[in-house]
Amino acid sequence: MKKKVEGVLTAIVTPFERDGALNTPELANQVNRQLDAGNGIFCGGTNGEFFVLNEKEKIAITETCVTTVAGQANVVAHIGEISTRETIRLGKEIEKLGVDAVSVITPYFVPLKQDELIAHYSAIADALSVPVFLYNIPARTGNTLEPQTARTLARHGNIIGIKDSAGSYASLSGFLEAVKDIDQFDVLNGPDSLIHQGFVEGCSACISGLANVAPRQINAIWTAFKAGDISASQQAQENVTRLRTDLYNVAFSPAAVKQALLLMGYPVGESRYAVQFSEQMNQQIRQIVTQSLM
Repeated sequence: MKKKVEGVLTAIVTPFERDGALNTPELANQVNRQLDAGNGIFCGGTNGEFFVLNEKEKIAITETCVTTVAGQANVVAHIGEISTRETIRLGKEIEKLGVDAVSVITPYFVPLKQDELIAHYSAIADALSVPVFLYNIPARTGNTLEPQTARTLARHGNIIGIKDSAGSYASLSGFLEAVKDIDQFDVLNGPDSLIHQGFVEGCSACISGLANVAPRQINAIWTAFKAGDISASQQAQENVTRLRTDLYNVAFSPAAVKQALLLMGYPVGESRYAVQFSEQMNQQIRQIVTQSLM
């Protein structure tokens, strides 16, 4: 492990050209925006639209992020595929690029038991030289990693933590409680609404999709917390929570985040999945962003 993963990592969007092709120069621009705000990078995740990217694109995205960051911050790449074999195959390509760690969602579509998830993650961690984060996002995969399963997998020398994106305090606190006595295993918070609470209760980092839109506002939660100013961290969280609630009421988060960036003047392109924005929705987003970032 090059450096401990802590603070804010932005679940960076994947920019596309007008014809839908990958736009790596704009990706580099977005990465630099995050570096300027003090944030690290989580690439190829939900906000990066991994589910509509091919393998060549996933590798190009990771390479662009690593090259642009150039050691200034953490880069964690998501490599989760539906099968163990394909996840390992992609992971072996990604680990060559110099990422600090990889993250792996549970397999999706096929319901799995906890012992099957243990076998899946153990095989991946055995096969890769780069450290592995588990990634729990049951609303999207249909499979839930249980806290005791994370505790079992924490004993593997190459599994260093879990990103919890279940979306609830109960889930996050369950993982924190289950692994609180295990050194070298970190819990990363996924929901933007729980960033402050996660830090207070022991999360080492957050993975924020909303940081694409508000990089400094998200970072302020971490910066204040790290400085010991819990009140300022809580206030920064309240500001972010309002932005999150308002923006995500307009559309599913990855599309809403990307549309907000477009309306802010960044040529990140449209999402590849079928989401359309009316002029009324665009006006809502403009108003939300203006009020939140002024």
